[in-house]
Amino acid sequence: MAEEFKAQGNKAFLAKDYPTAIDFFSKAIELDASNHVLYSNRSACYASQKNYQAALEDGEKTVELKADWAKGYGRKAAALFGLGRYPEANDVYEAGLKLEPTNVLLQKGLSETQQAMEKEASMGIGQFFGPDVFTKMAANPKLAPLLAQADLVEKIKAIQANPNALNQHMQDPRIMSLLMGLMGLDARGPEDVASAMDQDPVSPPSSPPTSKPEKKEEKPKEEPKDEEMPSEEELNKKEALKIKDLGNASYKARKFDEALEHYAKAWELDSTNVSILTNKAAVYFEMGNFDECIKTCEEAIEVGREYRADYKLIAKALGRIGTAYVKQDKLPEAIKYYGKSLAEHRTPDILAKLKEAEKAKAKADKEAYRDVALSAEARDRGNALFKNSDFVGAVKEYTEAIKRDDTDPRAYSNRAACYTKLMAINEALKDCETCIQLDPKFVKGYIRKAAIQLLKKEYDESLETCQLAKEADVEHKHTVEIDQQLNKVYAEMSRGPVRREGETEEETLKRAQQDPEVQRIMGDPAMRSILQQMQEDPRAAQDHLKNPKVAANIRKLVAAGIIRMG
Repeated sequence: MAEEFKAQGNKAFLAKDYPTAIDFFSKAIELDASNHVLYSNRSACYASQKNYQAALEDGEKTVELKADWAKGYGRKAAALFGLGRYPEANDVYEAGLKLEPTNVLLQKGLSETQQAMEKEASMGIGQFFGPDVFTKMAANPKLAPLLAQADLVEKIKAIQANPNALNQHMQDPRIMSLLMGLMGLDARGPEDVASAMDQDPVSPPSSPPTSKPEKKEEKPKEEPKDEEMPSEEELNKKEALKIKDLGNASYKARKFDEALEHYAKAWELDSTNVSILTNKAAVYFEMGNFDECIKTCEEAIEVGREYRADYKLIAKALGRIGTAYVKQDKLPEAIKYYGKSLAEHRTPDILAKLKEAEKAKAKADKEAYRDVALSAEARDRGNALFKNSDFVGAVKEYTEAIKRDDTDPRAYSNRAACYTKLMAINEALKDCETCIQLDPKFVKGYIRKAAIQLLKKEYDESLETCQLAKEADVEHKHTVEIDQQLNKVYAEMSRGPVRREGETEEETLKRAQQDPEVQRIMGDPAMRSILQQMQEDPRAAQDHLKNPKVAANIRKLVAAGIIRMG
């Protein structure tokens, strides 16, 4: 819960909603008062509000909780700087740099603090060059003669306009003498000044005003400072990338706790870099902490949407959530997030994972629905409906039986019978083939298939199926049914070839006799001998039909109308 408040506080801080951010960090501190990062973050919020006293208190608490964390010293020093306590800020920055000498933020803070101290010192001496400086000079016998020197008067005016310019003019002994006189110290007279002028001549009055060179001197100092010194945000981003690389190295070395620490530091410096969070999520994934992996990826997606991150990074986070859900065996959620990932950016890897998850879910759903007892009940209901000629209702029940147990061939066989009644021939044939595939010894499957082939006028195929049924019926329990089916086939075949429209019986028979295959069979002496035996003794036909080759030839002749059986 503390981490959630922290995340919300970070979000509010990024939106510059400092009161809300402070509220969230305070709530997080109530839950986890030993977390130094929370005090550090709240200190930054107070400093942004210019509430430097509160920022100092949190900065001190941060250092107290984690004295070896350089950033805590940075928070404390920044607050002292805001309060104008520059010497103390200077000491704290130096203490932080002892812990982390390469910390760019501390180096920058120390530099700014020292500049402020120098400016304050300059401003302290510059107060003697106030608006009444010329009155004071006129009242001092030793300083009054200096008012006659025009170049010196110009320098005094420059110092009044910019007290920082005092350091530039301290080389002039007249300025030093004037400063001593204004401070009430022993000042040199005009002779001493003149002597000093001999040693350090000044520009004649006719020379260009000194204000122009002063501007030229100030400009080069200010411009490089702006160019060379990046913003704090840029420095933070740069530092965050360095620390992220350290986290990546630790991850590759499987030092996961160390990697998480690096990523946490990087995120504190740059809470807009989504790749830091996705890398952190990868660590949690490898650790088997899938809940944290998902949570971190969700945060990455939220931040990525807010800062318009590359859609590939968003897709990566969504895909990682999907993979984490797979590990948790939450396949519907995994499929959902794989789909979202592909919507952002289509990759072969995620597409393959989606198909695998869908396949696994289908298998899991099927196994979860399996129940042999319920399958038997559904089949019994189907049998009852079939007897009452409710073939549609029977199909529904047999289908339910198959869903409950798809390894029982009886449900397929029974449904095939229903489909046959409903003249759904192709569906019936498919069920028969599945039935035979499940149990090659299931004789009824062959008988039903032969009946369907007969309906389709596939006589040769029907006879072959009947022969397979005989082979499967090792106990001869279905001999009568098989023989009945055979007789039906032969009866249909004995009707002769199919007569074309307008064709007489003689013409049809003549056309059949011209078939090369028929001519080949009739020209075979062995076949003529067999046919003669069958004509003399019809019972001999059964023996000859046991030979597959002879049976095929006879079926061809029956189909052509050359011979009749039955």
